Amino acid sequence: MNNRYFEELKIALDSTTISYENDLLPLYNEGIDYLTEVFKRYKAAYSRTFFIGNGGSAAIASHMTADFMKNGGMKTISLYDASVMTCMSNDYGYEHIFSTPLNLLGASGDFLVAISSSGNSQNIVNACQTAKDKEMFVVTFTGFDSNNKVSKLGNVNVYVPCNEYGKVESIHQIILQQIVDTMRERI
Repeated sequence: MNNRYFEELKIALDSTTISYENDLLPLYNEGIDYLTEVFKRYKAAYSRTFFIGNGGSAAIASHMTADFMKNGGMKTISLYDASVMTCMSNDYGYEHIFSTPLNLLGASGDFLVAISSSGNSQNIVNACQTAKDKEMFVVTFTGFDSNNKVSKLGNVNVYVPCNEYGKVESIHQIILQQIVDTMRERI
C-alpha cells in the first residue's frame, strides 16, 4: 500500500497552526487543549453553538452539530434545514445564507464554528462578521493560502497549510472530532 497520502496528511497535520487573537499557540497539543477549554466554557454557559461550512465543510459542520450535541452535551443549532437554506439563498442571496439566520438567532455569548477550506467563501466571511458584530465567539478552520479572508476573523483560527481539499477537510474533521471525544472522556 502506498502511504504517501497519509505521510502528506501527517505533514499537513503537524504543520497546522492554532492562533488565539492572532497570536500563535506554539504547540499543537496546547492549541487543542485551549480549544477544548473554549468548547467546555460555552457548554457550561449553555450558549448556542452554530457550525457552518460549504460542500465537504458543510458535511463536517452538520456532523459536528450532531456530535457536539450528543457526545459533547452542547446546545447546537443547525442552519442546514433545506427550507431555511433555500429561503435565505433565494431571498437574500447565497452570500447571506448563514449571516441572515445568525443575525436573527445569534446573540452575545453564543459560539460560531466556521469551516472553509479555501477561507474565501463570501457567505462564511459574512457569517463571521455578523457573529463578531453580535459579540459571539468565533473559531475558524481554514486551509490553502495563509492570507485567506476567514483566517483572521476568528477569536481562534485553525489553519492547515495545504492546498488539497480532501486533506484540509480531513484535518478539520480530525481536530473537531478530537475535541468532542476529549470532552466526552472528561464528562
